[in-house]
Amino acid sequence: MKSSRQKGAAGERELAEVFRELGYTARRTQQYCGSAGDGDIVVNELPTILWESKRVERLNIHEAVHRVAYDAGRTGQIGAVCHRRNGTEWLLTIRLADIHHFAERVHLGMKRRWEGKDAPQPESD
Repeated sequence: MKSSRQKGAAGERELAEVFRELGYTARRTQQYCGSAGDGDIVVNELPTILWESKRVERLNIHEAVHRVAYDAGRTGQIGAVCHRRNGTEWLLTIRLADIHHFAERVHLGMKRRWEGKDAPQPESD
């Protein structure tokens, strides 16, 4: 049986891989003391979003969102909780109040993602 720390680390690696499969550059952070302001993963194209990974069977989503929003607010970021249970897909939860800022930051991240790599090139005459 895995410890909760091992399961959490495995979930963080899994989530980073999901982001990479979506075309982002993502990695698990090295959290030695779980300091506030450090998300579980870093998505290079989305640097102003604090990503928390929760790989548990029972999750108090309100508590998780409250905590990540608090931590993110201390650094000017937006908090997002990615979570899943065994045998299910990853879900993303944010505060509804953050939807406009979140969408704007994801849109900018998408632009960053395509700048310089596989971006559609203008046709020349």
